[in-house]
Amino acid sequence: MRLKDKVAIITGAASGIGKKIAETYAREGAKVVIADLNQDQADAAAKEIIAQNGQAMGIKMDVTNESEVENGVAVVIKKFGDIDILVSNAGIQVINPIDKFLFSDWKRLLAIHLDGAFLTTRACIKSMYSSGHGGSIIYMGSTHSKVASPLKCAYVTAKHGLLGLCRVVAKEGAAHNVRANVICPGFVRTPLVEKQIPEQAKELGISEDDVIHKVMLKDTVDGEFTTTQDVADVAVFFASFDSNALTGQSLLCSHGWVME
Repeated sequence: MRLKDKVAIITGAASGIGKKIAETYAREGAKVVIADLNQDQADAAAKEIIAQNGQAMGIKMDVTNESEVENGVAVVIKKFGDIDILVSNAGIQVINPIDKFLFSDWKRLLAIHLDGAFLTTRACIKSMYSSGHGGSIIYMGSTHSKVASPLKCAYVTAKHGLLGLCRVVAKEGAAHNVRANVICPGFVRTPLVEKQIPEQAKELGISEDDVIHKVMLKDTVDGEFTTTQDVADVAVFFASFDSNALTGQSLLCSHGWVME
C-alpha cells in the first residue's frame, strides 16, 4: 500500500495506460480520480475500481479547457481533500508527413499534450503548495521525448516539450516538496498505437506486420511491446518516491529502444 490515502488525478484514464495506472494506484491504496473527456466512460472505470474495493470517482475533464480543469480539480478537493498526485496522461496521435500535416491537427495535438499538462499542473500544484504536504506530478512522455520518428512532427514536438515543463516544475516546486518527473514509454499496444499501425502501413507502403517489427519494435532488445502494467509500475515508483532526490527526471520504459 505504497500510496495509502493519497489522492491521485489521472487524465485520460478511462482507457489504455491511464486506466491501468488508476487501477494500480487503487490497489496501492490511493483515492483515484478518473478524469476523461467522456463522463460515462470515466464513471464506468471508477465503478470497476470500486467493485474491487478501491476508492475512485469519475469526472469529465477536457484538459484544454481552463475552466473545466479548474472546476474539476475543485470538485476533487471538495470530495477528497488535498491532491497528492497528478498524472498528466491525456493525449492523441496524428500521423502525417510535414508537407501534408494540417495546422488544425498540429494545434489540437499540442493543445491536448502541452496546454493540458500546463493547465492541470497549475490547478493541482496550488493544492500541493497550500497543503504543506507537497506532491508528485508525473507527465506521460514517450521515447519520442528523446528521439524523433517520421510522420510525427507534432507528437515529437509535444513530448519533447513535456521535458521542459517538468524541469521547470521541479525547480519551482522543490521548496514546497513538489516533485515532477516524466515517464517515457516505448510503443504500448493501446488503441492509440493500434490506430497508427494501418496508418503508417499506408503512408510507408509496407505491411502492418512490417510496421510492427521493422518500424515500431526494430530497435528494442527483444522485439516486445511495452505493457500498460510496465508503465503503471513506473508511475507508482515516481509517485511513492517521497524525496527531492528524484525530481526533474525522465525514465525510459521501452525495452531498450533508447538507452541513456
